[in-house]
Amino acid sequence: MNKKLELLIQEFQLLSQGNVNFDKLAMYISTFHSTSIEGSTLTENEVINLLSYNKTAKKPMEHHLMVLDHFEAFRFCLEKAKSKKLISISFITELASLITKNTGTKVNTALGTYDISKGELRLGGVFAGKRQFPDAKKVPLLLNKFIDEINSGLKLAKSNEDKLILAFNAHFELVSIHPFGDGNGRISRLMMNYILAYFELPMTIVFKQDRIKYIDALEASRNKEDRTIFFKFMFAQYEKFIKKELKILKSN
Repeated sequence: MNKKLELLIQEFQLLSQGNVNFDKLAMYISTFHSTSIEGSTLTENEVINLLSYNKTAKKPMEHHLMVLDHFEAFRFCLEKAKSKKLISISFITELASLITKNTGTKVNTALGTYDISKGELRLGGVFAGKRQFPDAKKVPLLLNKFIDEINSGLKLAKSNEDKLILAFNAHFELVSIHPFGDGNGRISRLMMNYILAYFELPMTIVFKQDRIKYIDALEASRNKEDRTIFFKFMFAQYEKFIKKELKILKSN
């Protein structure tokens, strides 16, 4: 991590300290970008109006519900991060249930029925574009391995670079396992922010306008078995977001 980013983090932490309204606005913006990546058509202002005033737009109700669910899941993440608890299967499935609370459905498969809205692990195959994710039977084992690795990192990470790489790696690993029938991208980005909040670092986002670069970075890292490609993308997104937030802080 470059020295410039270290200084930006320090400046952000100093200027944003105790600014509850600013923190909430950052959560609104994060919710807008994360749900937009997954297909929501609500604009940034429409998301803010919905979350601030419960004002709906002339857009599909499912998109409103996706936004509301994401915001509640985000609040859950930040609240849990305050307690500095390690992650668990129950934490991840509860997070998943909040993300898809009002949009998830029951899915029938050869292995049985599972309910996406309740955060139940998938029992069937899942694709994203041409990418096929691990067989459903492997998901519990992969998820337990993921939890062990992240919890170990939460105990051992010392520098800001260590902490950021842990957060970005959690994002990459979880979205690559794709343990749920829906909401995996949103869940993975929230898991990343849970780790940042755990370490009291500024949150981050993936900008909706960088969606294609985001998908390309994920695929390149998988195909080349080199996740530093994704880390480089996320470090750039992190710096971009902090600079954007600092402009807002300095203008107030």
